[in-house]
Amino acid sequence: MAFITLDTQKLKKNYDYLEELLSQNGITWAVVSKLLCGNKRYLEEVIKLGVKQLCDSRVSNLKMIKSISDEIETIYIKPPPKHSIDKIVRYADISFNTEIETITRLSKEAQKQDKIHKVIIMIETGELREGVLQEDFLDFYDAVFKLPNIEVVGIGTNLTCMYGILPSHDKLVQLCLYEQLIEAKFNKEIEYVSGGASVTVPLIFQGLLPKGINHFRIGETFFLGTDVYNNVTFDQMENDTFQLYAEIIELTEKRMRPIGELGKNLLGETVIFEDTDQSATSHRALIDLGLLDIDENHIKLKNKNHKIVGASSDMLVVDLGKNEENYQVGSLLEFEMDYMGVLRIMNSKYIEKRIKAE
Repeated sequence: MAFITLDTQKLKKNYDYLEELLSQNGITWAVVSKLLCGNKRYLEEVIKLGVKQLCDSRVSNLKMIKSISDEIETIYIKPPPKHSIDKIVRYADISFNTEIETITRLSKEAQKQDKIHKVIIMIETGELREGVLQEDFLDFYDAVFKLPNIEVVGIGTNLTCMYGILPSHDKLVQLCLYEQLIEAKFNKEIEYVSGGASVTVPLIFQGLLPKGINHFRIGETFFLGTDVYNNVTFDQMENDTFQLYAEIIELTEKRMRPIGELGKNLLGETVIFEDTDQSATSHRALIDLGLLDIDENHIKLKNKNHKIVGASSDMLVVDLGKNEENYQVGSLLEFEMDYMGVLRIMNSKYIEKRIKAE
């Protein structure tokens, strides 16, 4: 057995802190909910907090959100694929876009569904992921403004997610200037300048966030309290809203070094045991959790005296040392996770999802 828990009280603390911080600075924000992988119970807990907008990169997750509350404004947070256009118009109130052909398809589908579909156009500012090139964006907006059943509500950019390019005052000022240029040239009002993400939050404290940036999309900082810019936890926030537990299914004192000729393991690696005493032993626990569920590089044992010493598809091996805590078969080991660790666990259908109080 293995399960993950969500502490709703700690999540509320994180939400309240961000809501106050951002509202004081004239910023509206959307929760990026893709970490939850469409889990209905967890989404319900997030919606209870008073969230107005939810962003996700999977249409099925947006459909789940709409089934919980049709009042939540949903945002499809990556360029829409051709085969999903009809569902995106149906379940996403807003989508992020970078291709005129795609927005043309959205326009035709919105006419078919008798809806107005809103778009935020993403601009390339150095991360080299999604974004219209800066020399093309005026012609791009000109073409989009002419499309029926499409409402341009914003301009945005993405940073950090792929190459780790950090947001800066200069990059965000540039985005604000683009928005002003569009409004002046086309006599249109652009509602959102969406230049903020979790990594941008520290710029508020540094006084480096341009006043024109008025919209953030926040996932990691909301769920884990992370100051992504500096890779620490904000003092006023909680980083252990999620906890992972896995059951010990075997516990035996065994040699620390395997016996026999070493070949390649499941991952194609050859493990080296140069410094290990051939006769040394320790208490080794097999736990009901494996590489199918989690990447061992993204979890840590709560007890810092223990360590993961091996992994296979459906089991991890943990060195308990002398087992001074007197763990038994059936005992639970507790793990901490970073963002990618939680994401992998949430995506595993084999891991039970619980609320902390249960």
